[in-house]
This record gives sequence, C-alpha cells and structure tokens, in this order.
Amino acid sequence: MNPKPKRVQTKKILTTLAGMYPDAHCELEFRNPFELLIATILSAQSTDRQVNIVTKGLFTKYPAPEDYLDLTEEELAGEIRGLGLFRNKSRNILQTCRILVSEHGGKVPETRTALEALPGVGRKTANVVLSNAFGVPALAVDTHVQRVANRLALADSNNPLETEKQLMRRVPRSEWTDTHHRLIWHGRRICSARNPKCGQCDLLPSCWFGKSRVKEKAH
Repeated sequence: MNPKPKRVQTKKILTTLAGMYPDAHCELEFRNPFELLIATILSAQSTDRQVNIVTKGLFTKYPAPEDYLDLTEEELAGEIRGLGLFRNKSRNILQTCRILVSEHGGKVPETRTALEALPGVGRKTANVVLSNAFGVPALAVDTHVQRVANRLALADSNNPLETEKQLMRRVPRSEWTDTHHRLIWHGRRICSARNPKCGQCDLLPSCWFGKSRVKEKAH
C-alpha cells in the first residue's frame, strides 16, 4: 500500500509535473470530435504514434460518420490492419458510426452517458473525448496514468475507476485535464513500466517508489 500523501505534498507533485511538462497535450492527431472519438477507439492496445499513422489516410478517405456506412467490416479492417484488435475495432467503429448518424444527427454526443452507449467506448475513451473535444474537465486513466499516479502516491488502487476517483479528490477540478496529460507524458518519457529513469526525475524527492528503488540499488 502506498503512503498517503499530505495535501502539501500533492500540491508539490502537481507543481513539479507542470514545470516538467508545460506543453503536455493529447498526442492523438485530430481535427474535430469525430476524429478524436475514432482515434481513441483505435488507440486501445496501440500506441498513439501507430494510430496517427493509420488515421492520416483514414480520415482523408472517410472524414465523417456517413462515409463509413457503406463499408464492410472487412474493408475497414483492411484500412486499420496495422493496429491491435483491428477486427473488433472495425466492427465497433462501424456500429458507432451508424448510431451517430441515426441517433445523433452525425454528431458526437457531449454527455458521458451517450458516449459510453457507443460500441467500443468505455469510461476512459469517454473521458478523453469529453476533455479534449468539449473542454469538460476529466481524468482518463490509462496504463500510464494508473502506474504513475500510484508510484507518486496520488492514488492507491489497482482499479482504474478507483484510481480516477482518488485523483479527482486530490487534484483540483480545474487541473484534471492537464494533470491527465502530464501523467501520461511522464509515464512515456521517464516513468516507464520497466527501467524507469528515477535518477533523472525531478519528482524523485516526492516519489516513494523512486526513493525506495534508488535505495535498493544502493544496497
């Protein structure tokens, strides 16, 4: 179990993260809510870099939900074959596009309930769309956020939903979206799952995980 941080410690961690990643943002490339929705669905078990390579051509050929309606699952699967779970994603995307056209006038809904009713859209994807497309404060918990938040004792849970709830209590609402991006950037650049660069991390003085790891190496 992680040591529970004091409020002043949490503030120090958030301030340090802000200084390390002042320009942190969503690294999926999109021009509108629909493209972000599709890109986020595609990002499951794939890197943002891989998704951006695939969507560059995909969004040029199929820029709107209506453009997907005549595609078969096999045809769309061929377009996204470079990504993990591409067959499941093809089925979910086509079903989602049909729902967007038939129930939402071709627009991406702006509520969590409506978003999570779409095939392939869970809480994490809904949070990404709400925060990045519509400016609604949200804390999407992916593997990076889960790992880094627990290592910094901003959360203490193996469950993403519980981690999200704990972060929401400890991080000011106005900072939810930026903190989400900063935790992801930190996880990708320094605090990796294997061989994290603790010795190069500005957060080391505030990180129970990093300090214990450095201490173990010293012995």
